[in-house]
Amino acid sequence: MYIYGKNVVTDYIKNNQKIQKAYIYKQFNDNFIISALQKRNIEIKLLEKKQLDQLADGMHQGVVLSVPDYEYASFDELLVSENPLLVILDHLEDPHNFGAIIRTCEAAGVNGIIIPKDRSVSVNPTVIKVSTGAIDHIKIACVTNLNRTIEELKQKGFWIVGTDMEGTDYDKIDYKGKLAIVIGNEGSGMSRLVQESCDFIAKIPMQGTVNSLNASVATGIVVFEAIKNRK
Repeated sequence: MYIYGKNVVTDYIKNNQKIQKAYIYKQFNDNFIISALQKRNIEIKLLEKKQLDQLADGMHQGVVLSVPDYEYASFDELLVSENPLLVILDHLEDPHNFGAIIRTCEAAGVNGIIIPKDRSVSVNPTVIKVSTGAIDHIKIACVTNLNRTIEELKQKGFWIVGTDMEGTDYDKIDYKGKLAIVIGNEGSGMSRLVQESCDFIAKIPMQGTVNSLNASVATGIVVFEAIKNRK
């Protein structure tokens, strides 16, 4: 997998993540990155900008790293604290939304994120770049069956709070205890079976003409309300 951009690369270096090879623009002048790569004896290949453009699907800022694919946490790793707060993404598709949600969840102190294996965005270079380093500080589990995972959480004492345009105002819900917040697909929202598994449905009241929010914005509103409620 290729990751790119100065901030992402700097975080990888500072967190001592495994780096296989570095591809750097011939006129790249970030002395910290170059020096750090050289100290770790990482192979550096100097390229023209057009060659870097072919490796990175976005603004690479003159540096691209070849790194191992992202390693997901196990489901059990997300349950180690006494009263975990988890976020479940029900077949989210946009990597920019996913990256922004990771950043929000890490900032809020969420214990982990759960995504389904199929028909869902996975951790890719765009997600990593948008998360701006937050992905290194939060656990993400990828599960085979989302509905089965939710049922397992409920058996372990979790309350499941879904998000939809119809439900209880988000600030009227009790978020204490073991909790998982479900964020639906950008277009279709939560799937029917997932919605039926929820104990509560949180609604964010709309005052304007727009009747829904971006998935990452909705996540931020509900997650930080939960954090406030849990104190």
